[in-house]
Amino acid sequence: MKIQNEEAVSPGKAVTTEDAVSPVIGVILMVAITVILAAVIAAFVFGLAGTTGTSKNVGFTATANDTSFRITTQGGVDLPTMTALKWVAPNGTAVNLSTFTGTVGQTIVITDDVNDYSGTGNRLVLSGTFEDGTTQVIFDKQF
Repeated sequence: MKIQNEEAVSPGKAVTTEDAVSPVIGVILMVAITVILAAVIAAFVFGLAGTTGTSKNVGFTATANDTSFRITTQGGVDLPTMTALKWVAPNGTAVNLSTFTGTVGQTIVITDDVNDYSGTGNRLVLSGTFEDGTTQVIFDKQF
């Protein structure tokens, strides 16, 4: 559809309504690309990219009675790289569970009748140390 533009700088020039569609879309796309590039560059400059750590995947189940916790190793991708298992007592002391072998199905019993640190009504916190030197809480439950 052609519209006669009588007020144009060049009288008699016909203007079509389709002339402005392509340049408008082009400008919108260029602005969008510029904004996306600015966001990506800002993420790297301000250190927002690449700062997430990875967590280890190891599974344990635990039960409690009046005097002890019974912990069973269930498995996990990172179980073969786990070098130590520690029980964190309520007073914050970490006790190395030297009987931990890293095999699926292994059961460890924690008993501490003297300090009343284990059993029903207490909290069980286990942390693991891995070959890469990282330590991570892998089990935390209130019984």
